Amino acid sequence: MNLKVTNETSRTESTDPTIERSESDKIVDGMDFGEFCNEFECISSLLVESTARQLVRDILELREGNRALGTYAVSVKYKDPVRSFTGREKYKRRLWITGALENPSVTVQEILMFSTSVLGIKWTIQGKPKSFHASIGGDLIIRVDSQFTLNQISGQVIEHEEFWDLSSSSVIALAFFWTSHRLFATIEAGKDFADGAKDISTRFSTMQENLEVYPGPSGDPTKFFQRDGGFQSDVYQIALFLAVLYFVVQFQRTTL
Repeated sequence: MNLKVTNETSRTESTDPTIERSESDKIVDGMDFGEFCNEFECISSLLVESTARQLVRDILELREGNRALGTYAVSVKYKDPVRSFTGREKYKRRLWITGALENPSVTVQEILMFSTSVLGIKWTIQGKPKSFHASIGGDLIIRVDSQFTLNQISGQVIEHEEFWDLSSSSVIALAFFWTSHRLFATIEAGKDFADGAKDISTRFSTMQENLEVYPGPSGDPTKFFQRDGGFQSDVYQIALFLAVLYFVVQFQRTTL
């Protein structure tokens, strides 16, 4: 199944939010999401349509930090030519677009449903680079092909991949794009590493707490035992056995 709707709706500057929402709704209203249920089973849900509407709104409004995170699964996977990550919390971060381009405009050209679970949105970003030298090359024009794989029941995005076409941009604008975008990706990767280290530290602290002393089974609150320490416990047991063996051998030598 390959269903699509085309539209030239655009957003250039911040206007009345009600108008922006109505524009995105009009785009999605023209879509055919296929048959959600047949006489035997339901293969998708109305939440897929709701997700499509929200994704279009996010694109048209260039949202950053205030996205409806419920649109994305907790462990959603994102990928583009220079960056990839896992986890919807990262969608809260600042967008490269708003940090690199002056008054960027967004135009949605096409929305496609490749199946009841795969949604495609084709849109274009256009704006002048904030770098003075790069702005000499004119506007940067990026044609984006966003593909979303959705959970057919919950409607949440489980995979998000983007493809870029910069063939309409000048050489100077292209150089600015790749340089600034790779720098942005490197900074974000550093944040990812810091978040990962923090998560590991939190998990380690939790494990340490689980190894604390617990009351014994006798019911006597003054008696405690420690949980099995794994490898460390095995080392202690082997050391104790060798010590006992050593004393037995020494005792036999002195008495025989």
